[in-house]
Amino acid sequence: MITNSRQSVLRRQWSAVLLVLLLISSSAFGWQQQAVAPAASGASALSAAERALSESVKVETIKDVTTALSSDEMQGRGTMQPGGEKAASYIAERFAKLGLKPLGEKNGYLQPIKFRETEFLPETSLKVGDAALKLGSDFVVAPPLSGDKAASGQMVFVAYGLVSATPKRNDFAGIDVKGKIVVMLDGPPQSVSLEAWKKAKAQMTIMLDVVRGGAAGIIFVSHGREEHPYSEMADYLSRRQLDLADDEELPAFLPPFLMVSNETAEKLFAQSGTTFAQALEKAEKDWFTPFNLKQSAKITVRMKKTKGTGNNVVGLLEGSDAKLKNEAIVYTAHYDAFGVGAAGRIYHGAADNAIGVAEMIAIAEAFTQSPTKPKRSIIFLAVTGEEYGLYGSEYWARNPTWKLKQVAANLNFDGMGTEVYGPVKTVVGYGAEHSSLGQLLNDVAAAFGIKVIPDPMPDEKSFYRSDHYAFVKKGVPALMLLGAPEGETSRWIDRMKKWEKTDYHQPTDVIRADWDWNGPRAIAQVGVVMGMRLASTDAMPAWLQNSIFNRERGTNAPAPEEP
Repeated sequence: MITNSRQSVLRRQWSAVLLVLLLISSSAFGWQQQAVAPAASGASALSAAERALSESVKVETIKDVTTALSSDEMQGRGTMQPGGEKAASYIAERFAKLGLKPLGEKNGYLQPIKFRETEFLPETSLKVGDAALKLGSDFVVAPPLSGDKAASGQMVFVAYGLVSATPKRNDFAGIDVKGKIVVMLDGPPQSVSLEAWKKAKAQMTIMLDVVRGGAAGIIFVSHGREEHPYSEMADYLSRRQLDLADDEELPAFLPPFLMVSNETAEKLFAQSGTTFAQALEKAEKDWFTPFNLKQSAKITVRMKKTKGTGNNVVGLLEGSDAKLKNEAIVYTAHYDAFGVGAAGRIYHGAADNAIGVAEMIAIAEAFTQSPTKPKRSIIFLAVTGEEYGLYGSEYWARNPTWKLKQVAANLNFDGMGTEVYGPVKTVVGYGAEHSSLGQLLNDVAAAFGIKVIPDPMPDEKSFYRSDHYAFVKKGVPALMLLGAPEGETSRWIDRMKKWEKTDYHQPTDVIRADWDWNGPRAIAQVGVVMGMRLASTDAMPAWLQNSIFNRERGTNAPAPEEP
């Protein structure tokens, strides 16, 4: 997963807002990823041993593992579901056959993680006047919530909830939100740039004002400029939700937050004397004044919470050097997908991320069969819970089975299958501009005739969206690799975006007949040579001095915030 997982991003956004409600403080960093990766150093030629190592990466292994993990038998590899357990056992068996040493708990390959699953029960309801609305098609509950909720009150429309001097407006003028159901829009207004809105943390401030004002509940309606339509958001938010069982639950005083469809929004305004369309038009005017919708709403949220276990899978190839083997390179790939959902639908997760796991296992196979052994140790970490908030990698970073101060680097494999579009001639290294790993990537890619390009979609903030970021926050230099074919970047980006609309995080993410399997092999070849070079140098890779992530390995200091 390299673009925003709708569910996990929403969860992080709401969690950030609600965390501010608890802490009432935060710090901001205005960092943007640089657009230029380091130039090649001239050390790009492969040695005979490196060439032999890369040639031992097998297409058959990548294809076989991807096919097995994305099969119906694996039931979508859902975290805390039987399919996830099957996938973990399969990966552990592959590790064992390769001769990797177990690096999980109790001398095994598995690292158990306790999760808390939340599902909304059918009793969850929204009633507007006399109209009873349906969960999913008409409204959804925005996470996270601490438990069951019941709220009712008169509805008031406050547009964006914006109170500011520039532009001069007060969306709460003359309205007391205490005990009310507040109907509002997620900002910014058209007159305010999204960049300025985010920089000012305007949404957090507004949410603070509404909650502090004693609102009984909040209902968000759509202004039509959202990146993802209600139907798409409802699909994600209607699915089961997962959290780490040990994470502290939010306090009970927080009101329920709902999102509604446009059809439902029309019903909210039906008695107000103003249509929904007219309300949207008024909301864009600086002279906007809030108004009563002249209807009451009743919100009931009922949840089922279950505790269970998922597993990371960890294997070790011990280094050959008496001293350097105490340090390790960690390869990561998340093996989970969305499992089995409503009506028994299987979310196969072939491109996201069975391929990434297959690439990692092919790398492990090449290392174990190579006559030239890496001096540093190599850890292969298949993580779970990524789709719900990067939980598996976060858990390993908090509870490492290897000392973090002795983790030299992390190389992560995650994406949307762009490497199968044809022979890989282009690679993106997310995080390349922050550490010496960027120079290493350029050198190795050049040896394979592959061009390194900067992040082609910087607005997606993909650097923050996968498992390598758990290592970055702990001070470990990390890189995520994304492969693509040659030609204009816009061509494969357009193909990926079309696939994203129809298949991303859907049951239709399956293996296709037109996949070019040599593409994943090329990414694995780049990855295995990078790993061998990292394992053979005297010094561990280092952060660049000007990087905001330049911090000591194993640090517990808070990481810079996502811009």
